[in-house]
Amino acid sequence: MNRIELIDRTRQLIAEGDRLVAAPSLGALQTWLQLSDDLLSRAWGSMDRYHLAWLMVGKPKGIVRGRAMTADEEAAYVREVATQKTAALRMSLDAVDRQHMPFVGETGGPGLGEGVGESAAAPAIEPDRTIDRAPDRSGLPADPTLADRLTEARRRAETHRDHGERRAPRPDRMER
Repeated sequence: MNRIELIDRTRQLIAEGDRLVAAPSLGALQTWLQLSDDLLSRAWGSMDRYHLAWLMVGKPKGIVRGRAMTADEEAAYVREVATQKTAALRMSLDAVDRQHMPFVGETGGPGLGEGVGESAAAPAIEPDRTIDRAPDRSGLPADPTLADRLTEARRRAETHRDHGERRAPRPDRMER
């Protein structure tokens, strides 16, 4: 999948998420969630429970247990989950479209490897070659002042090393 395909498919799924919020349907939600999960997995890799919990996708505030949901409860559930997942899709779109982040499923095609400040006439990459860069090989522009700023930040952090230390003794009875 190339960058333009990912952007187009993500925009389509965002539009469908907005439609689900406007006109909730549990069946449509289930299909949409599967399509969006597949797209995000293909682009960014599979998400484990930690990622999903962090995104709060599919974890509505008022879960109904032990009985069927009423029509109002079902509509509220669909709206809440669709809103959460649409927000995750918007973050993905922003990362690919505005920030030009490389993604796991990226293959050659228009827009591949365009970084901030680069033109669309960037050198072409073979269309069949999959790009899967390590975080430090993300294609970000080199910053000549980064090493100096990092050294200064480490020096300042060193002056605060004792912040985790106890300052006064505590009586045994107060420790639990």
